[in-house]
Amino acid sequence: MSTYAIGDLQGCLEPLKRLLGQVNFDPCADRLWIAGDLVNRGPSSLETLRYLYELRDSVTAVLGNHDLHFLAVAFGHKRKSRYDTLEDLLKAEDCTDMIAWLRQCPLLHRDEALGFTMVHAGIPPNWTMEQAEAHAREVEAVLQSNQLDHFLSHMYGNKPRRWKNKLIGVDRLRLITNYFTRMRFCTEDGELELESKAGADQHPPGFAPWFAHPKHKCRKHKIVFGHWAALEGKADAPNVYALDTGCVWGGSLTALRLEDEHLFRCQCG
Repeated sequence: MSTYAIGDLQGCLEPLKRLLGQVNFDPCADRLWIAGDLVNRGPSSLETLRYLYELRDSVTAVLGNHDLHFLAVAFGHKRKSRYDTLEDLLKAEDCTDMIAWLRQCPLLHRDEALGFTMVHAGIPPNWTMEQAEAHAREVEAVLQSNQLDHFLSHMYGNKPRRWKNKLIGVDRLRLITNYFTRMRFCTEDGELELESKAGADQHPPGFAPWFAHPKHKCRKHKIVFGHWAALEGKADAPNVYALDTGCVWGGSLTALRLEDEHLFRCQCG
C-alpha cells in the first residue's frame, strides 16, 4: 500500500490519469491525497470531480480556495468570473452529489501513522498543530451545517489580517479560511499579506513565506501543501513539501509518495 499526495488539479484530468498510471495507482490498495483546488481554471472540472468522486473511498482531499469559490457560486453568493471553467459542473445532473462530497472535505488532514499533515495553502507560524486542527474543525463544522449560506455570503475579504483568540463570528471563520486556503506571505505573528503571488524570494517588505519563519510552531511536523505555483515545487524549509507545480499553467503535476518521500511528475503542457 502506498499513499500519493498530489498538488492542485484545477480540472486537469488527463495529467492526473497519466500520473496515476505512472505510479501504478491501485484504488483497492493505495491512497490518494489531493492538496486542494480540485476544480476551476482547467478544461475538465466536471470530469475531474466525477473521477475523484468515483474513487472517493480511496481519496482524501482538502479544500482549496477554488473549491470554496465553486461552492459560493453554486449557492448563489458569488458570480462566476470570466476565468472560471465551472459551467459544465454547475449544470450537471450530479452537481448536487459533488457539492455534498466537497462539503465533507476537511481544511486540514493529519495522519499520525504516516507523520504527514496536508493543507491547501499553509499553516500560520503562530499556531501549533493542535490549534490548527481545532480551527480547521470550526470551519468544517460550518460547511457541513445549515450555516453554510451565511458563511459563504461572508467568506470573501482580506480582513482581519492577524489572528486573535477573541475573534468571533464570520471574522474568525474568514481568517481561518484565508490561512488554510489563500496564505502565501505572513509575519511571524500571523499577519497576512494576500496580494502578492510572487515566488518566495520576492516577499513584500516585512513579510516572509509562511513556512520560512524559524520559530514556526509546526516546524517538527511534515506538511504537504499546494496553492503556490510560483514556488515551482521548492519550499526552502525542513519538513515542508510544495506540490503545486503549475499544471493548469502548462507546468507539471507532482505526486509525493509519503512512505519514502519519492517524487513523481508528468508534464501538463
